[in-house]
Amino acid sequence: MKLDFNRLKLLAILLCVAVLSACSTTGAKLSAEPTADTNSAGSLTPAIITRDMISYDEDDDYNDWKSKNPNYIQLNGTSADINGTGAKADGGIVSITSAGVYALSGKLDNGQIIVDVENKGTVRLVLNGVEINSSNSSPIYVKNAGKTVISLPEGTKNTLSDGSNYTFADPAAEEPSAAIFSKDDLTVNGTGTLTIRANYRDGIVSKDDLIITGGNISVFAVDDGLIGRDMVLVKEGNISIEAGGDAIKTTNDTDAAKGFVAIEAGKFTLNSGADGIQAETSVLINGGNYTIVTGGGSANATVKVNDMRPGRMGRQPESASSTSGEDEKESKKAIKAASDISINGGTFNIDSSDDSIHSNNSINITVGEISIASGDDGIHADASITIEGGKIDIRKSYEGIESMVVTVSDGEIYILSSDDGINVNGGNDGSAVNGRPGQNEFAVSENSKLNINGGFISIDSSGDGLDSNGNIYMTGGNVFVSGPTSSGNGAIDYNGIFEISGGLLIAAGSSGMAQATSEQSEQSSIAMYYPTTQQAGASINLRDSKGNEVATFEPKKQYQSVVISSPDIVKGSTYTLYSGEAKIVDFTVSNSVTWLSEAGVTTQRGGNPGGGGRPGMKGDRFPDRREPQ
Repeated sequence: MKLDFNRLKLLAILLCVAVLSACSTTGAKLSAEPTADTNSAGSLTPAIITRDMISYDEDDDYNDWKSKNPNYIQLNGTSADINGTGAKADGGIVSITSAGVYALSGKLDNGQIIVDVENKGTVRLVLNGVEINSSNSSPIYVKNAGKTVISLPEGTKNTLSDGSNYTFADPAAEEPSAAIFSKDDLTVNGTGTLTIRANYRDGIVSKDDLIITGGNISVFAVDDGLIGRDMVLVKEGNISIEAGGDAIKTTNDTDAAKGFVAIEAGKFTLNSGADGIQAETSVLINGGNYTIVTGGGSANATVKVNDMRPGRMGRQPESASSTSGEDEKESKKAIKAASDISINGGTFNIDSSDDSIHSNNSINITVGEISIASGDDGIHADASITIEGGKIDIRKSYEGIESMVVTVSDGEIYILSSDDGINVNGGNDGSAVNGRPGQNEFAVSENSKLNINGGFISIDSSGDGLDSNGNIYMTGGNVFVSGPTSSGNGAIDYNGIFEISGGLLIAAGSSGMAQATSEQSEQSSIAMYYPTTQQAGASINLRDSKGNEVATFEPKKQYQSVVISSPDIVKGSTYTLYSGEAKIVDFTVSNSVTWLSEAGVTTQRGGNPGGGGRPGMKGDRFPDRREPQ
């Protein structure tokens, strides 16, 4: 695999300037290795990997091995016959010492294939129907080679298995440690079948790059499934992994140019005790079909405690998150990266006991169909989340989407959450305000922003629907919120301002803590308080003076307040609010926010600077149930 270093360097620098993403100037394999940059804290700033940075060597793709003058190795239970050069057999131990193509067939009851090529050439192992069992080491051990390619010819079935205990030549090194273990670059290609039963530790490990361009690969591993220290790159394949640890991972946490996972296509069925896909730097997914279950699924998650009520002067810290110092066995996320996660296609069915998609920095989603059941957050990033398209269905979560900055420009988003739907309250897990539990949650965080510029968003939340510790800006799109039923939460909750200049917003929920949009908004809104609780499914219908429908919505839960903002709500015009076909109130829009009760136009709740209903709180609160004008 090769990367265009000059293009990568330019793109990485531009991305550093343009987005809140940690990045550097390198990629995977480069013609020249640059020096990794460090940030102000002295830590590495990982690169963001993009599709145009990736290319393949000719031998990464499957080709006709029979025309390459292969050497043939016939496995005979406890011995092997070799027809060709570059290899020798000592009982069940086959040693390959020269570059070339080696076609293996037959069975080894307790043996091993060792690749040890001093001149660092390329060795191609063609598994042409083999069964290799090793009771105390790796069935395939690449000790030394420039690159090893394992080819799986069409129609072949191949099986590798190891024992539960290994005997090491150097006990301090604990290598090899996997059914296939390579100390150098490793590629798997072809269309045949490879089944690995890793009873000692891991399935496939490369101490450099691991590239898969094809094959039907099934891994059953006591610990991790696939590991590439510097990178894991998958071009195509049908990959099924059952792992006690992580399913797919990278481990290089010292080089900002490495430690990434890039997947272009393929079918993945991942069932892991820890993370599904884990990268020490970035994850890039451009396509593929994914079924990922981690930690026994969302039903096996630790029960989380909602915000402390009443008062909310600080949240209880959440459970341990996936930070760099965390024990990886405590992390049971579906897709996790320390830097950037980019999803540009694919179909995902995720059931995770921890966060489903998690980045310690940024997440970018442009295309894809993503279905999530999460025992914690559906999508979480410490710095920023950008959604530009695709369909996201978070059918179960504690908080649906959480980050310091969330920007939605397009796509369909459905969220069901036991706490907040979209939470912009300081991105770090275990925190409500900039990672410091116990801080005053009502203080305005200028760095916290929710930007809604387009798309369709439907939220069904038991906590706040739209929650920002800073500001909310809406310029377009359609947002529907079935908010909380408890008075300690609101369908809309923000500490700064909520400026709306376009799009349709309907947010229904309890009235005790709910807010409307801000008075300085360009687009008009109405904020209605009902004296009695309205039942779930009781439709909200706003019509103009000619009876034309302006907005309609059927909340999924009971509610006692609703905020409606639409380009069709015009100052000076008269409207009627209905519950189903029952008229509730006639009114005339006179301000940016028109406050309503069943008696007519009223005033917003006062008592604190900025209209806040809580000490130190800014924003526009719902009116008291008195004082019709």
